[in-house]
Amino acid sequence: MDTISPNPDASTAATIVDVTTESFMADVIEASGTQLVLLDLWAPWCGPCKQLTPLLEQVTTQANGAVRLAKMNIDEHPAVAQQLQVKSIPAVFAFKSGRPVDGFMGALPESQIKEFVTRHLDDELAASPVEEMIAIADRAMDQGDMAAAAQAYSQVLEQDPTHGGAIAGLAQAHFAAGNLDQAEQTLAMAPENSTDPEIAAARATLALAAKSDALGDDTSALMEALAADPNNHQARFDLALVYHGGGERADAMDALLEIIARKRDWEDERARKQLLEFFDAYGAGDELVEAARRRLSSILFS
Repeated sequence: MDTISPNPDASTAATIVDVTTESFMADVIEASGTQLVLLDLWAPWCGPCKQLTPLLEQVTTQANGAVRLAKMNIDEHPAVAQQLQVKSIPAVFAFKSGRPVDGFMGALPESQIKEFVTRHLDDELAASPVEEMIAIADRAMDQGDMAAAAQAYSQVLEQDPTHGGAIAGLAQAHFAAGNLDQAEQTLAMAPENSTDPEIAAARATLALAAKSDALGDDTSALMEALAADPNNHQARFDLALVYHGGGERADAMDALLEIIARKRDWEDERARKQLLEFFDAYGAGDELVEAARRRLSSILFS
């Protein structure tokens, strides 16, 4: 499959446009007959919109005319958002042949935006220099070379100080290298209300480390307590954190699911809330997380 490379000589005037209610038919509906149109519904007060729109613009310019980005301020032009039954923003809709064919809500990282766009194009989008550096950093992390990973993530942040994936990656690299203070300082660079799943994972990793470290790594006393009383939910809860600290993810989540199955409202659903923190730390794509989510749903809706 061919790739679409950035064309520095191509004007973005025709591919990135501000849309009004009056121009919607021409700029979105009619334009989608010849190219993929992304309708970006945003508002000036929306923080995640300010994170998402620049990434949409970047992906659009890399598409060499195959994509048009139509930005609509819903405060000034609410009619289209109402017709599309939008409940929250940012909201992005992909239009082809005069109709919406796909969409998403919330701020996504550049890689996921590209995946979304590529689904509706005949060609793939070329990786940007930032994405290439992120890929280098991620490979270094996978290989256990935290120094190289930290250097690569830092180079990304020099170009884009708000890049959520680089902030999260650098924090995780510092944490893996045992530099907790630096990890916390790095995460402080991210907005407090960030919805970036990688930021959430890094924050959960640091929060869990503090809890696990406080309990140590000895499970014998906790196992004895549970043998004496299987409904000792505090012992089972602590055991879950010890398992997590030891890298035993499946056992950690199993322990919390057992608490939820026995007494789901224990201490204001403390086990369920802790399980969600595990989900954040391990990542939505983790096979063990997916299995645990299915079990959680089964327990909650049984």
